[in-house]
Amino acid sequence: MYPVKRSSARLELRELTIEDVDAVLSIYGSPEATEHLSFEPRTREQVGHIVARSIASATAEPRSEYALALVERGTNGLIGFGRLAMDPHQQRAATFGFALRPDAWGVGYGVETVRLLLALGFEELGLHRIWGARSPLNEASARTMRAAGMVEEGTIRGHIEKAGRWRDSVVHSMLEDEWRRLG
Repeated sequence: MYPVKRSSARLELRELTIEDVDAVLSIYGSPEATEHLSFEPRTREQVGHIVARSIASATAEPRSEYALALVERGTNGLIGFGRLAMDPHQQRAATFGFALRPDAWGVGYGVETVRLLLALGFEELGLHRIWGARSPLNEASARTMRAAGMVEEGTIRGHIEKAGRWRDSVVHSMLEDEWRRLG
């Protein structure tokens, strides 16, 4: 499916463009924004490669990754990044993740983002299961996924190596019938 364009009351998911590199850098280059993510802050060059790879993968057949810009509808400014990636180990399943600029935290954009990604997966891509993992210390992400209707499944021990240390991840998921019931 290309191009993706899906919106909520305040936000829109759209395909990334090469002009988005600096806006994505404001997230992926931020120590605050990446504190609970699975990687250290990225350089502009690294973000440029990520955006270019995401643009190239958008037209692959079959498409296995949806790396998308999250745009505030009122300003048209990129405030976040969302990703759905087909899970090769499960039928009709995908992992998801998202990150917002720190100045966009605390106003409900996280819940809207999660719901946009879930809607894309269940309504457009016909998925059965969508899951994501968070740092055990990221309580804001836990609240966001619960508010979006996701279920906390458990902990993957020693899942992510970051800054030379292994950390656990807490898994949240939703199934297609749960999504329909939220409808």
